Amino acid sequence: MMTIIEKIIANHSGKESVKPGEIVDISIDVRLARDFGGANVVKNLVDNQLVIENSDKTFFTFDCNPTGSDQKYAANQQKCRLFARDFNIRVYDINSGIGTHLAIDKGLAVPGSTVVSTDSHANILGAIGAFGQGMGDRDIAAAWARGAVWFKVPESVKITLIGKRPAGIYAKDIVLNLLKHFGASSLLGKSVELYGEEVEKLTLDERITISSMGTEMGAIAVFFPPSDEVIQYAKERSGEDFEPVFADGDANYAETFELDMATFIPAISLPGKPHDVVPVEQVKGTKIDSSFIGSCTNGRMEDMRAAARILKGRKVAPGVVLKIVPSTDEVWNACMEEGLIRIFKDAGAMLSNAGCAGCAAGQVGQNGPGEKTVSTGNRNFAGKQGKGDVYLASPATAAASAVAGHITTEDDLPERPSLFEEGHGKQEAVLVTHHDNEKEKPSVIEGRVWLIIEDNIDTDMIFHNQHLAITELSEMGKYTFGNLKGWEDFATKAKPGDIVITGKNFGAGSSRQQAVDCFKSLGVQAVLAESFGAIYERNAINAGFPIMTYESVEELDLQNGNVITVEFETGKITNRENGKNVMVQPFSDVQMEIYRKGDLLHV
Repeated sequence: MMTIIEKIIANHSGKESVKPGEIVDISIDVRLARDFGGANVVKNLVDNQLVIENSDKTFFTFDCNPTGSDQKYAANQQKCRLFARDFNIRVYDINSGIGTHLAIDKGLAVPGSTVVSTDSHANILGAIGAFGQGMGDRDIAAAWARGAVWFKVPESVKITLIGKRPAGIYAKDIVLNLLKHFGASSLLGKSVELYGEEVEKLTLDERITISSMGTEMGAIAVFFPPSDEVIQYAKERSGEDFEPVFADGDANYAETFELDMATFIPAISLPGKPHDVVPVEQVKGTKIDSSFIGSCTNGRMEDMRAAARILKGRKVAPGVVLKIVPSTDEVWNACMEEGLIRIFKDAGAMLSNAGCAGCAAGQVGQNGPGEKTVSTGNRNFAGKQGKGDVYLASPATAAASAVAGHITTEDDLPERPSLFEEGHGKQEAVLVTHHDNEKEKPSVIEGRVWLIIEDNIDTDMIFHNQHLAITELSEMGKYTFGNLKGWEDFATKAKPGDIVITGKNFGAGSSRQQAVDCFKSLGVQAVLAESFGAIYERNAINAGFPIMTYESVEELDLQNGNVITVEFETGKITNRENGKNVMVQPFSDVQMEIYRKGDLLHV
């Protein structure tokens, strides 16, 4: 009667079965922290005098900015190294690659495992039928100290892809077509399982591409029932004999969908929103400045081969930059052995060592103001990969576009590349507070309202990635909403005690804890939203920062600056200006306990 995620959670919580909505403690098999998030994990552990529960299951992975191109990143990496030496923790250092890929390729995780990471795309583990979840640094610190985390069992959705996969449709095209169909929030907080004849044929690399963009669909994870190929790969890499997890034939799904794969087309995301997907044909001919091939979504060997096939014997268009970053050092070495590195260099591409690259605003891959980039990453939110415009597409489309000098597909390469007009591209120069855990926390608050009724406000808009090296709470507040158009001056106008009311899917995107802590730094009392990104919701609750979800607040007749009261235990919201009230979702017992204690690490 259970789905894949329900079985995995039951297996790791000592229960025979679990149901959606239950909150349980689950043991964690693999506990990862990256370079920028890792420093905050260390800080949380040290400040709270916590010790590592099991160092054999605990790892650092320096993948976000392995080159240490920023002094704060370099300092954070060294802080993690020193901590690792003291506690005998394995470090996959700057020459290793993306941590979630290493978890698969090094055999740290197998089908049915549980994995947590400061990487918001840890749900990539769904590619092998394992549970992976990105979490904030406080959550990860708790997992390192306790070996377990609390988790709310999500509802599951079953998607069956029927029909034949058209020729020339890559895994990235498949997931972009899914993203176009479901958008950024219709699968919010759900566990997705993919089935179908063509799905069974997908390789491990293709499954990784699709699972990695579950975050952009708002899903907890996208699970593939492990194929024989995946099971054999996991056994060879781990040296373990394990029982893979499959859903029961009579499993209960909240929703089921059937999509015809034969209708899928080469797709591309327009700048600003991953789910703003259109046919590549619609934007063909758009002049570009650069292409980026890499990230946890498309940095695998099959992605490199697809790019090399197009680049072989060709040159990147004059004035266009092509950056290629394999996901792991193993992929990098395989590219060298197969001669792909020579092909890339002969074509005029720039290569960097394995890692996340521009997708995480570190290493290489960022673009500048006015720059148009075709990227194989998973996100193109404003500011995510730089100051320019980013289109998301497959490695084949990214490579073909780099050669053509404009957006195109591999079957429509021009004899001569597009050239920039003379003068094109000229531009003007562009210029911890500690918790008081002894103080009684109020269950009713009152404050001035900020109405920011926008959907899909992501963590980059809340707290820009260029500030991620900041670890002191007192320094975070001034950057709040600094990348949200129209609200850049929020931090200078907000006052302690203010309350923010916003729209759907607030906090979508990365796992950065700073996107929560910046509000605490400013003294904002609470954020109310129609819904929250799954990782953001956990981060806020675990930080003891009040968040609540509502169905509608229209009846309150709110105006910016009105004063409201919020009752955490009952969910009652009252507009003090007119006496009108509505009921919203109250605190759960878990949320209230964490809030009362100050944060998760004091529970």
